Amino acid sequence: MLIDTHVHLDDSRYDSDREDMFQRAAQSGVTAFITIGCDLASSRSAVELAAGRDQVFAAVGVHPHEAKEIQPDWYPQLQELAGHAKVVAFGEIGLDFHYDHSPRDVQRQRFREQIQLAQGLGLPLVIHSREAKEDTIQILREEQARDLGGVFHCFSEDSWLASQALDLGFYLSFSGIITFRNAQALREIIPMVPDDRLLIETDAPYLTPMPFRGKRNESAYVRLVAEQIAAIKYGDSPTGFKQVAELTTANSRRLFKISS
Repeated sequence: MLIDTHVHLDDSRYDSDREDMFQRAAQSGVTAFITIGCDLASSRSAVELAAGRDQVFAAVGVHPHEAKEIQPDWYPQLQELAGHAKVVAFGEIGLDFHYDHSPRDVQRQRFREQIQLAQGLGLPLVIHSREAKEDTIQILREEQARDLGGVFHCFSEDSWLASQALDLGFYLSFSGIITFRNAQALREIIPMVPDDRLLIETDAPYLTPMPFRGKRNESAYVRLVAEQIAAIKYGDSPTGFKQVAELTTANSRRLFKISS
């Protein structure tokens, strides 16, 4: 069994074959999905998708790219959406200083506000951090996010951030990036992650793993992420994939309180 802990199932690129996509995922052993909100509209879509399928759960929140778009009425609406029984996390939220689609001061303030909102809801955080590692850790510490916990999704930074995130009690989730030829430094971080803090995801429709890079990503390919982690952790062991599947599924259920 596998759980894709970060996917954007509402993306329009699935509109023509969403049902087929779910079937392919099932054939690859994927038994649950967490579909992620990036703004108010996609958060609402995530909840609607989760409400309609037993195996789909949702996270709501506003991505740092969209931080500048937040209006005064967004937080009450997000709070209402988060009250749905299928919402298991708050995110994705955080900082992205690579693209700076929102001003950095706005990103920082909205990040703090959303952590505080999640604290009132008691939901774990889904963190997006790109080229903003020091600020991300500082804000999480100052806002006492350890009490909530959560995951650094699509982890693609360095060992310093991995260590700091783990010290805060967060999980690290790895995507298809670990299959890329130029990702050796990232692959070297995986052995430092305790077994009980490791998650897998696709971030589909983005970041398609090898050998399908360049095509649209989908949840079936989370199996390729698990296989790469198994090769890193267990080499040629015939039970390596099974071990990775079991531990990442158990971790997902624990963090997001998903019953079996």
